[in-house]
Amino acid sequence: MKKIYKYSFLALLALCAVAACSPQEFDDYSMGAPDSITPEQISFTATPSATTPNIITFTNTSGLKRSHAILWDLGNGATAKGETATGMYPMKGLYVVSMSVYAPDGSLVIKTENLTIANDDFSLVDSPVYNKLTGGIDNPDGKTWVFDQYNNFTQEVADALGKDIRGHMGLGPAGGYDQSWWGAGVNDKQATELYKFKFTFKQSGTQLIIQNNNKGYGRWACANGQPGAVQDGDDSVFDYSGGTYNFSIEEPPGAYPMMTISANAIFGYYACNNSFEIIYQTEGAMALRVLNTTENQDWVFIFCREDLNIAEPPTPPIVKELREVPLFEDFEADDLSIAFVPESMGNLTSMPYQNPAPVPINSSNKVALYQKSTEFYSNLSFTTRDYLFDLTTLNKIRVKVFIPSYNDYTTEYAVAGDWITNKKLLPQLAVKLHDSSRGGNAWETQTEIIHANLETDKWIELLFDFSSVAARTDYDKIVVQFGAEGHAGPGIFFFDDFSFDR
Repeated sequence: MKKIYKYSFLALLALCAVAACSPQEFDDYSMGAPDSITPEQISFTATPSATTPNIITFTNTSGLKRSHAILWDLGNGATAKGETATGMYPMKGLYVVSMSVYAPDGSLVIKTENLTIANDDFSLVDSPVYNKLTGGIDNPDGKTWVFDQYNNFTQEVADALGKDIRGHMGLGPAGGYDQSWWGAGVNDKQATELYKFKFTFKQSGTQLIIQNNNKGYGRWACANGQPGAVQDGDDSVFDYSGGTYNFSIEEPPGAYPMMTISANAIFGYYACNNSFEIIYQTEGAMALRVLNTTENQDWVFIFCREDLNIAEPPTPPIVKELREVPLFEDFEADDLSIAFVPESMGNLTSMPYQNPAPVPINSSNKVALYQKSTEFYSNLSFTTRDYLFDLTTLNKIRVKVFIPSYNDYTTEYAVAGDWITNKKLLPQLAVKLHDSSRGGNAWETQTEIIHANLETDKWIELLFDFSSVAARTDYDKIVVQFGAEGHAGPGIFFFDDFSFDR
């Protein structure tokens, strides 16, 4: 059964209609001469669904034995044809439902009944298609769409559909669902008013609000009757100032959702039809196909959320997957394998730097000089470009450190706030694992290991064992922090042979 959502200017309405007979034909019950139908002859029943009282099935109970045709007005902005019709009423209120019965002799009788819906049931229109279009119930101001002027999503749509899609608007053969005949290039319609159109689908009031620059655009074969229409090749420009309209969404099983807008609305470019198949849809982009029955051609349009219509295409987010990638840096070469990034470090920080004490435990020529500045939070960090740390077995960080005794470890310095209990530079090293996607809030989910009260004036090797968090799958950043954080005490430290391995 088709599920149809209907929306009016005044209420959030939905309709699901099924025709029990062909809407184009009379039911031939008798070979006798047709008689006129009288009001006393017609009646219908209204039966609530077993699942919700907001879905009502209307059934013709007239028992006519003459040829007739039936048209329903369900009172919620929707109509249907046939012996039965089912209406969905998400919003409580009084609805006037009418059944119009037509006889072959041209006579018409209308039966009208009042329908009272006691309670709201907005779950009836809580569909993914509707929510992506409008932003859903939590976004009462609606969502604004524009033409994908810079073709930021063209390739995405083409790949998803497997079709010849070339631009934000274009056409191809009827039934092709493509733009194999022509597709608009980047900013191709700048000379027209097309890019001035904004389409806001609102949950509040269930409105489609169209804004433009008082000019419409479309096929000459379709729009030559519009006010002020002027032909421009196959196209036409005419007077049109937008407005507030309604729309419906139909989701037939096994087919694309169908969006129909008010008959007098111009959805940017008029191609002889106001019913659009939604052939691609995400939170930020959608592609609509419309069949131009006048000229027997398909038009495909691509729209995007207004904030995504930018000259430079949005950079797709990097999806980081778990990987075991051993790391090692001995600082002997200028080209480092681990690209440590200084964060509020002192100007003396240098990698590589001459080893201050080339003794047997660390006789290498080059090391890293770490200068903690007078900033409260001073450190070095390394963030992976395209993977997350798989800590299942690779979860040990080893490093050699040299803690000079000439640093001032006794003075109390200014601190970042009352929550900082230590005010001194400390002979210690902290190593932290962070989730970089959390930005400045990464500390909230960090894992930190501290080696404190380290011996001075000698190279020592430290192990930071993160096997206790081997099940974590969100870390992609290593933070190295000497001297403790939260205070303004400066200091010089050295480290070497940094490794991340088993």
